[in-house]
Amino acid sequence: MEKAVYARMAEQEDSHWWFRGRREILSSLIRIRLPLPSGARILEVGCGTGGNLAFLSSIGELDAVEFDGDARAIASEKSGIAVKEGALPDGLTVDDGAYDLIALLDVLEHVKEDTESLANLSAKLSKTGRMLITVPAMPWLWSDHDERHHHHRRYTKSTLKTVVTNSGLEIVQIGYFNTILFPIAIIQRIVKRLIHSSPPDDMLPSPIINNLFFAIFRSEKYAIGRLPFPIGLSIFAIVQLQKSP
Repeated sequence: MEKAVYARMAEQEDSHWWFRGRREILSSLIRIRLPLPSGARILEVGCGTGGNLAFLSSIGELDAVEFDGDARAIASEKSGIAVKEGALPDGLTVDDGAYDLIALLDVLEHVKEDTESLANLSAKLSKTGRMLITVPAMPWLWSDHDERHHHHRRYTKSTLKTVVTNSGLEIVQIGYFNTILFPIAIIQRIVKRLIHSSPPDDMLPSPIINNLFFAIFRSEKYAIGRLPFPIGLSIFAIVQLQKSP
């Protein structure tokens, strides 16, 4: 990602509605759909500036990897975890077969070799381990935001399923989230195109709007993994090693 994007992430991930809401939603999903053993080993790959490390640390014994040196230093200082240097698809120096949960949260879209990346990550899972993947949805929503964040693609459920299957993993559960605010996001994109405006759309809104969007977004934690949303700005997938026939 661009350096300015990392800088905004470090500044906003404790306060911006999207980061805060996503943490609550994913925490709920993990606790409901991913019952982990006591002392579970967890790996976050592509932890950025460390916004997820605190909640993941509360669930199990956490390791983290980040490619960007500046982001890695911020994440390490913020969390107290020695975040390791590493990159997908094949630049990870963590143990094989060691992790009960691997979190790949809005990372796969940044990697050109997505199938190879998941195949290499699968070797890091324990035999009963699971991987939690989140990605941006709907290729037709491609915008300047994707360009600034150096995305290679947005996914559909079908394309993500194909990548997962081709990597030697299998889907346990897949679905959309960030659904309730979907209409507002569409309107925002239409307005930007009509007025030819392209300011960053990850800027912190006013406190009233920020708190309102947070309350709306976080409410999805009560439904995710329980009720299937028909559409959304993001996709989650829980995956595991393919079972032998």
